[in-house]
Amino acid sequence: MTLGNVRINVWGTVLLLGIGAGWQALAESYGSPVFPGPIQVAKAIVENRDAIAGSIGITLRRALMAFGAAAVTMVPFGILCGRLRWFGRIVDPFVEFLITVPPPAVIPLVMLFAGVGDEAKIAVIFYACAPLILVNTMEGARNTPPMLEQVARSLRFSRLKAMAQVSLPATMPAIITGIRLAIATSLLVSVTSEMLLATDGIGTFLQRSQESFEFAAGLGAIATISIAGLCINLIIKFAERRILFWYYRDGPT
Repeated sequence: MTLGNVRINVWGTVLLLGIGAGWQALAESYGSPVFPGPIQVAKAIVENRDAIAGSIGITLRRALMAFGAAAVTMVPFGILCGRLRWFGRIVDPFVEFLITVPPPAVIPLVMLFAGVGDEAKIAVIFYACAPLILVNTMEGARNTPPMLEQVARSLRFSRLKAMAQVSLPATMPAIITGIRLAIATSLLVSVTSEMLLATDGIGTFLQRSQESFEFAAGLGAIATISIAGLCINLIIKFAERRILFWYYRDGPT
C-alpha cells in the first residue's frame, strides 16, 4: 500500500467518524426514538445480538447458495459465449432483456413455480446474480488478446483446453469484477426477497422492527448486514490480489 493510499484511508476514516458524530448530535437534539443515533443503534445490536446473528446467518446462506450456483454455471457459459462469437450474438439480446427486468418483478412468477420457501428466494437471488457474472465473463472472453488465441492454435490446443488454459486466465479480471458485483447484488436481493416472501432472515427482522417501531434495532440490522458485506468484499479483494498477482504487479494498484 502506497503512502497516498494510506492518506486516503485516514481521511476516509476521519470523514466516517465525523458523519457518525454529526448523526449522534442531531439524534440527541431531536430526542425521539424515531431518529436514533449511533450509540442507540449499537445498544440495540447488543440487545438483539442473538436474533440478528441468527437472521444474518440465514440471509448469508441463501445469498451464498444462489451466488455459488450463478458463478459455477455462468462463468463457463460466459467463456463459451465469448469464444463462440456467433453463439454469443444469439445470447446477447436475451441477456440484455434479463438485465432490464428488476429481480422483485419476477417474484410473483417464481412463487407460481417454487412457492414461498427457500427455493423461491434462492431462485430470485440467482436471477439477479447470473446476468452480472455472465456479461462480465463474456466481455472478458471477447477481449482476450488475439496473440494468446494464436499461441493456443499453434500448440494445437483443443477448444476445451484453450478455454481452460487460455481464455479462463485471461478473463479472470473481468470474472472477478462480475463476482464482486454479484455478491453485493445477492445480499441486496436476499434482504428484499425476505421482506416479501420469508418468515425469517435479516429482511424479515428488519420489517418486523419497522412494524413495531423499533427503529434502532432495524438500523442495527442494516448496519450488521452492511458490515458482513464489507467483510466479504475485503476477503474477495484479498483473494483477487493473490490470484491475479500478475495483473496487479504491473497494472492497477
